[in-house]
Amino acid sequence: MLRTHTCGELRKEHVGTEVTLCGWVENKRDHGGAVFIDLRDRYGLTQVVIGPPEADQAQIDVAGHVSAESVILVRGKVADRLEGKTNDKLDTGAIEVRCPQLEILNACQTPPFTPGQTDLPGEDLRLKYRFLDLRRPEMLRGMVLRSKIVKTMRDYFAEHDFIDVETPILGRSTPEGARDYLVPSRVHPGSFYALPQSPQLYKQILMVAGFDRYVQVAKCFRDEDLRADRQPEFTQLDLEMSFVDADDIMGLIDGLVARTAKEILGKEISLPLPRMTYDEAMRRYGHDAPDLRFGMEIVDVTAVAKKTEFRVFRATADAGNFVRGLRAVGAAEKYSRRQIDELTEFVKEFGAKGLAWFRVEEDGSLWSPVAKNFDAEHLAEIKALMDGQPGDLLMFLADSWEVTCKGLNALRKRLGAELELYSSDQLNCSWITEFPMFEQDEETGRWNAMHHPFTAPLASDLDQLDSDPRACRAQAYDLVINGSEAGGGTIRIHDQQTQSKVFELLGIDEATAEDRFGFLLNALRYGAPPHGGIALGIDRWVMLIAGLENIREVIAFPKTQKASDLMTAAPGQVDADQLTELHLRTLAKKSE
Repeated sequence: MLRTHTCGELRKEHVGTEVTLCGWVENKRDHGGAVFIDLRDRYGLTQVVIGPPEADQAQIDVAGHVSAESVILVRGKVADRLEGKTNDKLDTGAIEVRCPQLEILNACQTPPFTPGQTDLPGEDLRLKYRFLDLRRPEMLRGMVLRSKIVKTMRDYFAEHDFIDVETPILGRSTPEGARDYLVPSRVHPGSFYALPQSPQLYKQILMVAGFDRYVQVAKCFRDEDLRADRQPEFTQLDLEMSFVDADDIMGLIDGLVARTAKEILGKEISLPLPRMTYDEAMRRYGHDAPDLRFGMEIVDVTAVAKKTEFRVFRATADAGNFVRGLRAVGAAEKYSRRQIDELTEFVKEFGAKGLAWFRVEEDGSLWSPVAKNFDAEHLAEIKALMDGQPGDLLMFLADSWEVTCKGLNALRKRLGAELELYSSDQLNCSWITEFPMFEQDEETGRWNAMHHPFTAPLASDLDQLDSDPRACRAQAYDLVINGSEAGGGTIRIHDQQTQSKVFELLGIDEATAEDRFGFLLNALRYGAPPHGGIALGIDRWVMLIAGLENIREVIAFPKTQKASDLMTAAPGQVDADQLTELHLRTLAKKSE
């Protein structure tokens, strides 16, 4: 190799050793006759000195003209740094390499930004020059963290006798909740492959094949609207098991969570992880992935609202809707009237018509511009239900169940952050179980699968498939980390009769089912075992464990929110010959 050591390797015990280092010029300082260079590679930083008596003037001049981010090779002897010049922040801070010569392996032109600068440019520029952005220590740490987490996952499942199987990238288009990315076939004109939204159908077939325990770090693709924690192509840890129930799978993942927390963060996680049903999560937190690092549970005061003379509360309750609220402990003095008005506008973004609020005064009374519309008795009931204490701020939404859930969940998350109710290094993991089997389209009245059409209902709810699909609960489970869904899975339907009933409810007739899922249905007819699995979002795991809020920070080459790659300019145009080969032509957009 060109180098004898890395830039993070040398220590005092190496003093007097002849070494060769290679790396990038982090920065350069000319101290009048001697040039000091901080040389960087993936492993660390070493101070290099090109000056007398080791180096002659010609070499000093070469060093003086080397540009930042150039790649250089240096040969020299390790020496102690001068007294008072050591750097305790660096592992190599006690030594330097004194060099008689320097070789420029590749000079760098003036970069649009440097990895060491503190004021980062906009994300678009960072993504365009991703090769520079990835040189930043923060990005390197994220990639190393990702590698360690994936290794921990692989090791864990290898110890539990899982078989790592790769499933196809080019497959059949099947409805799985999002738009497919389609790939035209040159050999079969007019036909298309679909990139997998998940390996769902293949892993079920592996269970029919008797593999018993399958695992894969799988690339998945979904053509859907993007946000900070979502990408069009993403990576998941995918697994499936035979002869298991939901408790078996959740118990296995409990162990993985504890192993990851211990090996990556040095944290002890008590097991089993807490579990909460979907209904309980919506009632207490308004969301199916609640952040349990802090309390502030939703309280229902609809029963009191029915008795008040406050028209907003009374009319809402009389119409069969809900009045629900949050208690922000000690927040009465932290939020001015103007700030509460800002919170009111905030909840309107989630469909709420307004925000009613009360301050709990020192004497225990409730004060608000709307307090005059309440009898003292009703105010006391509200205060008791909310467990209001002097200095608390009580906030309420009066609307449908869905709007109160959405609005109060968003308000709770915002207050949790603004009031600093948790620390960024906390790690809270839990399970949400017993999701609804179906959700109904308000416009068409049609039933849609909450997860996918192969999810098994709870055994106790099988009769509900015929009598009341809305009440039917699924054998489904989501892993939640710090208020984000970090994984989800189900026990699958493995008998033909139940599968037919579910297809019927979803409006999938026999011919359509055979056309879309025929290969899976055919496999299920040949001795399918009871089976189930889960998929864990690796990108999101890394983001959450790293304490970040943007998933693009933990993916080496991510897409923007418009699903484009600014570095490679993908997606891009292709020439007419390629389109002809694929039997395709493009349609120009009509002008508005």
